[in-house]
Amino acid sequence: MVCPTSDLCVGGCNLYASEEGPINIGGLQQFATDVFKEMRVPQIRSPDLPPLHKLPASYKARIALVGCGPASMSCATFLARLGYSDIVIFEKQPYFGGLSSAEIPQYRLPFDVVSFELDLVKDLGVKVEFNKAFGRDFTLQSLKKDYDAVFLGIGLPDPKVIPIFEGLDSSHGFFTSKTFLPLVAKASKPGMCHCKQSLPSLHGNVIVLGAGDTAFDCATSALRCGARRVFVVFRKGFTNIRAVPEEMELAKEEKCEFLPFLSPRNLLVHEGRIKGMEFLRTEQAEDGSWIEDEEQVVRLKANFVISAFGSTLGDNSVVEALTPLKLNKYGLPEVDTKTMQSSEPWVFCGGDLAGVSETTVEAVNDGKTASWHIHKYLQSLHHLSVSPVPELPRFYTPIDLVDLSVEFCGLKFKNPFGLASAPPTTTSAMIRRAFKAGWGFALTKTFGLDKDVVTNVSPRIIRGSTFGHTYGPGMGSFLNIELISEKTSAYWCGSIAELKKDFPDHVVIASIMCTYNEKDWTELAQQAERAGADALELNLSCPHGMGERGMGLACGQDPELVRNICLWVRKAVKIPFFAKLTPNVTNVVTIAKAAYEGKADGVTAVNTVSGLMGLKYNSDPWPGVGIEKRTTYGGMSGNAIRPIALRAVSAIARALPGFPILATGGIDSAEAGYQFLQAGASVLQVCSSIQNQDFTVIEDYLTGLRAALYVKNLEGMENWDGQSPPVQPHQKGKPVVKPASLGSKTLPNFGPYLQKKEALSADEKLTADLLSEDKVAASIRDIRKLRGKIPNVQDVIGESLKKIGTFGDLDITQQVVALIDEDMCINCGKCYMTCNDSGYQAIEFDAETHLPTVTDSCTGCTLCLSVCPIPECIQMVRRTTPVAPKRGVPFDQTEQFMKTRFPLCSQ
Repeated sequence: MVCPTSDLCVGGCNLYASEEGPINIGGLQQFATDVFKEMRVPQIRSPDLPPLHKLPASYKARIALVGCGPASMSCATFLARLGYSDIVIFEKQPYFGGLSSAEIPQYRLPFDVVSFELDLVKDLGVKVEFNKAFGRDFTLQSLKKDYDAVFLGIGLPDPKVIPIFEGLDSSHGFFTSKTFLPLVAKASKPGMCHCKQSLPSLHGNVIVLGAGDTAFDCATSALRCGARRVFVVFRKGFTNIRAVPEEMELAKEEKCEFLPFLSPRNLLVHEGRIKGMEFLRTEQAEDGSWIEDEEQVVRLKANFVISAFGSTLGDNSVVEALTPLKLNKYGLPEVDTKTMQSSEPWVFCGGDLAGVSETTVEAVNDGKTASWHIHKYLQSLHHLSVSPVPELPRFYTPIDLVDLSVEFCGLKFKNPFGLASAPPTTTSAMIRRAFKAGWGFALTKTFGLDKDVVTNVSPRIIRGSTFGHTYGPGMGSFLNIELISEKTSAYWCGSIAELKKDFPDHVVIASIMCTYNEKDWTELAQQAERAGADALELNLSCPHGMGERGMGLACGQDPELVRNICLWVRKAVKIPFFAKLTPNVTNVVTIAKAAYEGKADGVTAVNTVSGLMGLKYNSDPWPGVGIEKRTTYGGMSGNAIRPIALRAVSAIARALPGFPILATGGIDSAEAGYQFLQAGASVLQVCSSIQNQDFTVIEDYLTGLRAALYVKNLEGMENWDGQSPPVQPHQKGKPVVKPASLGSKTLPNFGPYLQKKEALSADEKLTADLLSEDKVAASIRDIRKLRGKIPNVQDVIGESLKKIGTFGDLDITQQVVALIDEDMCINCGKCYMTCNDSGYQAIEFDAETHLPTVTDSCTGCTLCLSVCPIPECIQMVRRTTPVAPKRGVPFDQTEQFMKTRFPLCSQ
């Protein structure tokens, strides 16, 4: 939210070189955090660490942190995660957050966001004491008597003021950033303090001195406090502006004026009020130094001046309270920037006071760094050593305690996500890395007997064409003409033995393939069983290449062959086995029943869909092999086949209740996996998602599935869709606040209509209560409670099957119609176009306002909702009038109509 991502992560993103540009990391993080905040789930310590009562006495050390800003909150969090249970933060003000609360405006960093951060800190048992000022109520020397370690995060509380402003204050029209921004914050941040004060009243011209982030916060705040024009004046040029681009852009958008190369010379005061300022033009000399030109004088009229020339440590009582710390030439504590340790081993510093960090995110990192070295120092007092490499616990919530294990056929899966028999399991080393990353099980790449060994062609794995000309990660489909593993059965049997030895808690399934020959299937199945495979997958579905050899698809399209192969394998081995089914059949249920009759323990549904991905303008196919550019039909995978796979899984689950199904086909997220579970799948195999990224996608899968299960029984989340809260009316990602004066009338969000809307909203904001009780309540977190036990994976398997049936099961009397939210509508006309040329001409489009209106002709087909670019802008609501389909010709007029219009047909 306030992190300068353009200078940090986004600025270094390699995707800057791509058409879509860099990942909006800050936006994604803010969105995820905002949603999590609304879930109201507490933070807990890592379940992998010893509980507090089992930790040694060294963890009972008393730790004091001074100043409740980002650095201290970060430091306290990590110390509490490590297991320290006696931590207290002393804060001078009656509110928390430091500069984040007092000097960053509400429109940039809402107070409820800072409050949420402190709530997470307090979840771990950290205590906060307010109105405790360093230098007034205690010093370092007094803290040393009661605490084993101290962290100083008091910031730089005093402004730097140049001599021409000495003796001036707000009564003269002069503010510093340290006096102006806290006044703005207290009057606009509900919940920050119990005071009821008004915003500073400004008017006319305001000059803001400085070119840092704080200066631009002052400038944009001044506009909101009544300034007519704001001039941001700074000594150097635009290339030397210290503020992050996001801050400067906001000021520019809000019509602040920028005046570079000006240095303050004199203040113009008349009758005790500021009337203007004199500046000297600055220039940069050849040696890089900056000089002031006395001959170039600039005068600016102004009613107010806000100085934002930075901060310092100027309070003598605070400086004296730092004794016995050594101070540097700037009057700040000497700090080892690698450990944040001061000249006294028991005192650590962070944030602005340490003189290193310049942003909130850097202050947070100071606290994080200090926490580890405080831990190291405290353990050394008890002659205990810690890892030379920092090992700080990660963020945990009760969601992380949700059990994802699944058990069937005597096999226990750590979680339902595994690797499909595909390119991600080309070697045992890859499977090994996947297990370390967190995958619960893996299929080997399909292998056969040595007599059936294969050699692949190239190219053979290509991007799909089902999602247009977009490139890079996140592709919606792949097509491959890759055959089974090129490695021998000896390699895979040896690999299985090694994997089971090193990962006994993971399930390893051997994927095998033979021709329609009982001897071959018996030999290969027994080899895999002897190697230690937990189960077998019989690949009866490879759609290309292998079928020509009498294997794969050649065996899997005939129910009798499937039944017989399963019977052969059942007779040969005792371990469970699953038949891998092809979707390239008329009815996949028929094949599944054949496997069931052949005593298979379950099925895998489904393998890739046979297809031809694309032809170039010169007639060459892709992939094209050799100089002749020849190709064959390949197997399509990925999200494009998910509907086919979901249909197959649900149909099999309905036809064979309780029959285990290993689902595969477009499982690219926890949400997609959850859909397959509800459709009847027992576990989930993944391939294309890994091809799009790497094995680490499992982290998202596991946290996403745990969260989906946890929130299922969480109070107050009945209207959520998993982790997605109900969508509120918005425009360009910001809430739509409808002016009360409009009543039921709606104005579009473009052109003169938007200007009128904004003018009405601005008038209402002049009298709005920024500190109303309802706004204060929004900053208070109330942890949601669970209704009953948390469901496990088994509880949701097949949950949707009761809602899937035949068309005859559907009730034609319960109809819906489209309802368009005009506050969210962007007036693009897409709904009108699709309804007009592909639907029922039931939407009218106003030529002036561009507002669409749904008429009584709406049949609820849902095309408009499907093409609308704004989620939830269109909803399908229950129809309140009787359904009257337009038959074209009424039944009682059909005979007369045919005789009149088509006499020959009626004979």
